[in-house]
Amino acid sequence: MKEKNLPDHILFKISLLSISIFLMMAPAIAPALPLMYHAFPGVDKAGVEMLSTIPNIGIVIGLLISPFLIKLIGEKPTIIIGLLITLLAGTFPMYATAYVPILISRFLIGAGIGLFNSLAVSLIPQFYSSNEEKLATMVGYQNVMGSLGAAVASFLISWLLTISWHAAFAIYFLVIPVLILFVLFVPLPSSKQVLNKQGAAIKEKQTINKRVVLISILMFFIFLFYMPMSFKIPALVVQEKLGTVSEVSALTGVLNLVSIPIGASFGFFFKKLHDRIFPLGFSLVAIGFFLIALAANFLMLSAGCLILGIGFGLGVPYMYNWLDWSAPENSINLATTIVLVLVNIGCAISPMIINAITPSAKIGLLISAIFFTCFSLYAVLHYLRVHKKQKVTA
Repeated sequence: MKEKNLPDHILFKISLLSISIFLMMAPAIAPALPLMYHAFPGVDKAGVEMLSTIPNIGIVIGLLISPFLIKLIGEKPTIIIGLLITLLAGTFPMYATAYVPILISRFLIGAGIGLFNSLAVSLIPQFYSSNEEKLATMVGYQNVMGSLGAAVASFLISWLLTISWHAAFAIYFLVIPVLILFVLFVPLPSSKQVLNKQGAAIKEKQTINKRVVLISILMFFIFLFYMPMSFKIPALVVQEKLGTVSEVSALTGVLNLVSIPIGASFGFFFKKLHDRIFPLGFSLVAIGFFLIALAANFLMLSAGCLILGIGFGLGVPYMYNWLDWSAPENSINLATTIVLVLVNIGCAISPMIINAITPSAKIGLLISAIFFTCFSLYAVLHYLRVHKKQKVTA
């Protein structure tokens, strides 16, 4: 491929976007949790469920280490190291039987993903900043790659679980073709060149304001109470005899596929609904959680998951848009990093918080439903307050 025509080459685009498929894959093993509850004597249910969320703590560490590693060795080596850690740590539970080594490997897979998490987004403008239309298209594709990766992982796990819970971790062998594609077809500048390109931006002092702090705290609680969807639904299905863990994994895959057009259509919905999308999105999340918690059969569970997924696909992008509007000038990177750190902490401690309140899957999901009902009321008040201000200034 010629350097000049590189951004237009389909193989280059696939290789550049491919690293994003792992950004949402860490919790995909959640359907295997019911099969793992009895695999570790002396470990309680919350400890087993932490295997699906502790990668988020690793992601926080990876996010914090990544800028220093980029300065030291450059962007491409940092991504390659992240992918190798993801491969090795991700597949380790296939061969391990002890809880602590598996827990450490789950932390490490998060750290590996964290090393290239921000780069999966920030690399795109390096190649497409000269063409706004192409940049917007590639950013749109990048946004849905995570959901696509999670969907593929869920479908594979629904089959792998028929073998054993160990086999579920074979999904991380998907790193191998991605690693080969990225090494061969994505040329990146050295660390010295990167520093020269970023020099002007680095010199500018970044700050945060009260709205950024508010949004960060809200996102922490949103994800803390959203995560029971991943680790409590499999337990609910088993406890209430609504289906099998393989069916739950297949359902998760379908919902991840549904979230792709929802996320890609956010701009259209926002154009039509404006700030009304904020209370609408989280009201749907609340309704979804109520339907899931009170599900009498797999069909009702599926309907609840679908409504929840649609609501989340509308509500969370609104939060990130709100962050973009609220962050001080030239400080969006700092604001985004703070939000990502708190989001991942919220995800990681969710099993501990929910299980400290109740060991029941149904009550845990009802707690999330009540939280999002309260949050929807806050969103309505926020919308009315903003709308009132707009009328006064008009």
